[in-house]
Amino acid sequence: MHMAHSHQQLARVIDAERHITVRMAQIVHALPDEEPDFEGVEGMLESTSSVNKSIIAYLNSIADLEEAIAENLTQVMTELKGSEEE
Repeated sequence: MHMAHSHQQLARVIDAERHITVRMAQIVHALPDEEPDFEGVEGMLESTSSVNKSIIAYLNSIADLEEAIAENLTQVMTELKGSEEE
């Protein structure tokens, strides 16, 4: 039972890493190849808002990854402790 749960948590970690990679690719793809034309202050504010949203999404993905790693590590430590007691 514990190993199945650990494998499930490991799959979550890998999936979170995949989401981070995809999000970073989207951010890089959104960067202009040449000097951007913000079309005034309104365009600059819109671009800044978009960048902030991307950064927030990235940080949330990292937080999810850290949580999944912590849960997986907890399961591994529980398994190791159980093995030592036997």
